[in-house]
Amino acid sequence: MTHDHDLVLRPTPAQRAAALNPPPGRTGGDLVVETLAGLGATTVFGLPGQHALGLFDALRRSDLRYVGLRVENNAGFAADAYGRITGEAAPLLLSTGPGALTSLAALQEAAAASAPVLAICSQVPTAGLGGGRHGYLHELPDQAASFRGVVKSVHSVRSQSQIPSAVAAAWKSALTAPHGPVWVEIPQDVLLAETSLPVVTAVDATPDEPAPRPELTAVAADLLSRAARPAIIAGGGVVRADASGKLRKLAELLAAPVVTTYGGKGAFPWKHPLSLQSWLEDRHTTDFLEDADVLLVVGSGLGELSSNYHTFRPRGRVIQIEADPGKLESNHPALGIHADARLALQALLETVEERTDESAPQRVRDLLSRVSARIAAQELTLEQDVLASVRRALPATSPSFWDMTILSYWAWAAFDPRGTNLMHSAQGSGGLGYAFPAALGAAAADPGHPVLAVSGDGGALYSIAELATARQHDLDVTWLIVDDGGYGILREYMTDAFGQPLPTATELTRPDYVALAESFAVPATRTTPGTLEEDLRKALTTPGPSVVVLPALLRMFAPTHLQAP
Repeated sequence: MTHDHDLVLRPTPAQRAAALNPPPGRTGGDLVVETLAGLGATTVFGLPGQHALGLFDALRRSDLRYVGLRVENNAGFAADAYGRITGEAAPLLLSTGPGALTSLAALQEAAAASAPVLAICSQVPTAGLGGGRHGYLHELPDQAASFRGVVKSVHSVRSQSQIPSAVAAAWKSALTAPHGPVWVEIPQDVLLAETSLPVVTAVDATPDEPAPRPELTAVAADLLSRAARPAIIAGGGVVRADASGKLRKLAELLAAPVVTTYGGKGAFPWKHPLSLQSWLEDRHTTDFLEDADVLLVVGSGLGELSSNYHTFRPRGRVIQIEADPGKLESNHPALGIHADARLALQALLETVEERTDESAPQRVRDLLSRVSARIAAQELTLEQDVLASVRRALPATSPSFWDMTILSYWAWAAFDPRGTNLMHSAQGSGGLGYAFPAALGAAAADPGHPVLAVSGDGGALYSIAELATARQHDLDVTWLIVDDGGYGILREYMTDAFGQPLPTATELTRPDYVALAESFAVPATRTTPGTLEEDLRKALTTPGPSVVVLPALLRMFAPTHLQAP
């Protein structure tokens, strides 16, 4: 009797001949590159370093496209965006010690946003491992320890035969929901040594998909079907699972209003009659959600930014669908369902009963009207006009990437992404410098659409070196820099909290961004709020990189969580 697990794939005669006679001159680096190609990778990001040169030498003998950035952290942001846009694991090649550690902030963002990044890093030679003080360049007692609290999994290689399995296991981990960054490290001598191992061909690393337990979805469907005032919070898990269509069908079956988190932008159509949009930092929205007798939370842990800074206090029954089991009930008691959003929504679609509620669209309109009136009372016309100009200039199918800056905070709440998986920001971990290198990664992933990056002048200084990358690879990214002379949001925070900011901390000496961009041979324009739409549209429709600088002092809308009951 033959069992399925007894079956193995038999090599063809050509494969057998190639395996018995591998081409000469290959190294451990080739095994890495061959495994990546066998897994389906087409593009890698990174920065070379002494211990990693075996990886980069092997790239010369492969068909993989290499996009090199100027700072490891920026290379990590580019890989993060590539993973978000494609849904594939984005290889990130790094060198030992300082190079590796410089990527930590980017990997933290990838972890917070569940972006699949496959970081492959070199290590000191095998003789230097084990925690001794051998004095190798870039030596750390335990390099992987710096990453264990950030990435999903760590995979250490000590011999060439371990390379294909370690890289495949990391790939599978990165793409198993919840997606995230993973870490592989390989000693320098293992990468450089010649290998007699056969060429790596087919590699199986099919990710797991956590399916919902049927008894839990049955209870959830019953609660939702009998609810008087159901509502839905849609998070980034809906976007990553490509489940926005299923979410829309479920919301329409239940006549349930839907609000999207900042990470879930685009999970539900912005102008749908049931769309509460994304005004999560508003007490009117918080009150509306608290009033739901059954609240379905899909793909969100209801963290700080998704709960109006933890002032949200649901009074009804909460159902939480989440691929990360650590987020289940981490902030509120719930019927917790550990599952991929797409699979769980499909199960609910098959079991819920349609309900009718003709009042739901009117309640949505009333809520959005109250939000609009609150913003209008604050006389923030400039900010709304600038954001509207960006929306009109940006093609409907183009992705946008937003740094941690005041215009981005407006966009989290008020920007219509006009599609799923088109708007991304660094709100996962909140680090500066994300937008421009991330936009470069997105442009490498999909060269068919221009990409927009939005930064403040403070965040722009984190990634200005990547203008060279944009020019070298001719990536179709337009970078909008809103120049307010400093760290604008920190200036506001300090003024609100202490009466005045510390000028040497919040006010910045900065370059002439137009002249600086032009020194990289990147076209640049200084614009005004009145000409922003025209200048931005021209830049976006002109192939290649470009910079648009908007000198403007923008203000945030007033928070509501500080006055929450």
